[in-house]
Amino acid sequence: MNLFKKILIFILSILLIFVVFIFFYFKNLKPTYSGELNLKNIKDSVNVYYDDIGVPHIYAKKQRDAYIALGYVHAQDRLWQMELLRRIASGRLSEIFGKDKEPNDNYFLNTDKFFLGMGIEESAIQSIKRLNKSSPSYQYAMAYLDGVNQFIEKGPTPIEFTLVGVNKEKYTLKDIYNVFGYMSFSFAMAHKTDPLLSNIKAKLGDDYLEELDIDANPNTTLIPNYSSENEIESKLIAHVSKIMDNLPVSPFIGSNAWVVGPNKTKSGKVIFTNDPHISYSQPAVWYQSHIISPDYEIYGFNLGLTPFPLLGHNRNYAYGLTMLQNDDLDFYKEQINPENENEYMLDSIYVPFTKIIKTIKIKGEKSESFIVKIGKHGPIMNNFIESIKDKEPIAMDWIYTKFDNKMLEASYRISHANNIDEFKEGVSKIHSPGLNVMYGDAEGNYAWFAAAKLYKHKEGVNSKFILDGANGIDDKLTYIDFNDNPKSVNTPWNFVYSANNQPDKIETGYYAGYYLPEDRAKRIVNELTDMNEIVREDMEFLVNDVTSSVVPDLLSIIVKNIPIDNLSKNEEIAIKTLNIWDGSFELNQVAPTIYTKFKYQFLKNVFEDELGKEAFEQLLNTQLIKRQYNKQIKKEEESIWNDNIKTDIIETK
Repeated sequence: MNLFKKILIFILSILLIFVVFIFFYFKNLKPTYSGELNLKNIKDSVNVYYDDIGVPHIYAKKQRDAYIALGYVHAQDRLWQMELLRRIASGRLSEIFGKDKEPNDNYFLNTDKFFLGMGIEESAIQSIKRLNKSSPSYQYAMAYLDGVNQFIEKGPTPIEFTLVGVNKEKYTLKDIYNVFGYMSFSFAMAHKTDPLLSNIKAKLGDDYLEELDIDANPNTTLIPNYSSENEIESKLIAHVSKIMDNLPVSPFIGSNAWVVGPNKTKSGKVIFTNDPHISYSQPAVWYQSHIISPDYEIYGFNLGLTPFPLLGHNRNYAYGLTMLQNDDLDFYKEQINPENENEYMLDSIYVPFTKIIKTIKIKGEKSESFIVKIGKHGPIMNNFIESIKDKEPIAMDWIYTKFDNKMLEASYRISHANNIDEFKEGVSKIHSPGLNVMYGDAEGNYAWFAAAKLYKHKEGVNSKFILDGANGIDDKLTYIDFNDNPKSVNTPWNFVYSANNQPDKIETGYYAGYYLPEDRAKRIVNELTDMNEIVREDMEFLVNDVTSSVVPDLLSIIVKNIPIDNLSKNEEIAIKTLNIWDGSFELNQVAPTIYTKFKYQFLKNVFEDELGKEAFEQLLNTQLIKRQYNKQIKKEEESIWNDNIKTDIIETK
């Protein structure tokens, strides 16, 4: 045998060994879908059956055993997702990903500083201290964590841990609370909106602000109630936007939901519909599971590392949610003592900040520490956002960190309710994030509850801007009791709904928020109002409906305002295409593409000359611009925004 053949055989042998190794390695990583496992602390046998789409159906004689099994199977399917979720809010991404190669772009380090500075960890620690250790919610949560940690002991290590070079470590209750904290942060819209509006006010003045759709609008489709250039602002927005756009897990955004009462359905029973259109991700944000025991059953959808489902149903009731979009976060400019940087003005006197030292472990580097200063209005953000370090001090006053987090008890109660009153009691424990919680039961009850800790400022204080921390006037005045929150229960019009749109006013008026325009809400209301003898297929059709309720009216204004003289052939075709379009966004239609491109170009032409490119892009990432577009198109009198300030002539719409 010549040398060439020996080398070839050697190479092929190495390749064969490598292929065999890879085959058995990946085979070993697969979840266990059959066979028998011996888990500790389970009192009676538990059977887990996986259906055709991989959903585990857990049959147990005791609920506690079921939650141990749920923790195990959840971990074997989603352990890496759990790992990322717990590390975001606890500021531990740098520990596994290290520093960026570019010295001026330390994304993970900046993200860790941001989340550590917000106080999510401190809130978790204080909330856990006050838990009732004998309550079912605590006991079942610990059983769930027991199952997760047993998988860490017994199960294979997901390949992501090997690729990144991180060891598995057991989970604690604080990790669950950190997931709740991240969920609350991703629902908060003020991070992007309030600094931007303050920037616009400082740069352009009140005339430009007056035309923006900032405040509550009573002339829109409301969710009805029924019961029997400033540099610091620009850099702050950019910092938060970058964090949100690059997180290694999906943020939680948007949703539709409606519940139809028995008087509108063919069966005489409630029909419940929930479409939580959270961003696409792999793996998915929600984890489906089905628990069955002699005294309990739920088919639910859990977030990563959470024991109790936020969406679910059984034979007695169904529940779900959408984002309320309420304003639950305010920014304050603080006045620092010129003689002592560790003191700030409060009620005409200087008082000291509370100071906390935070340390971040960095893969392959020395740990870094920084100081968080905390006052009445929350942490000073300048200490953990490098780009505003030397600017005026901005404090973040976030409802989430001001009250005990009772989300564990709330999610337990809404998933274990026996009737609408018990369900409402569970909902009342949610203080942040703000949620529209939907409910329907086999007894014919249906409801929508606005779940949040709502509050009121003094007359004339607009929380959409960065407030004055020193004057005492801009502070929160009162908190609203949950029973006075917006809600609709068993309505005369026979349905309730939510689509991230504005609720109707309550005793204190229209509640401030970052609500989405009426497009989806109006379509849902129009369709449900006209429907009777409703069956499930009708609701499936409405869930998949892609027809806009407002586009046809907007189009008539748009086409009327576009001069038809001197159009090119393609432009004439585009106008004709829009003229015959009914506003449905079907996949194979050309009109939606033309319209969407027009929409962007219209907004760019209206706003970019005044705001500049950076601030305009920031505006596009807010909920405000979605409402403003409709308003700008419909506006009959000329808008101050229409004129291009870079030309000598006055432009019109």
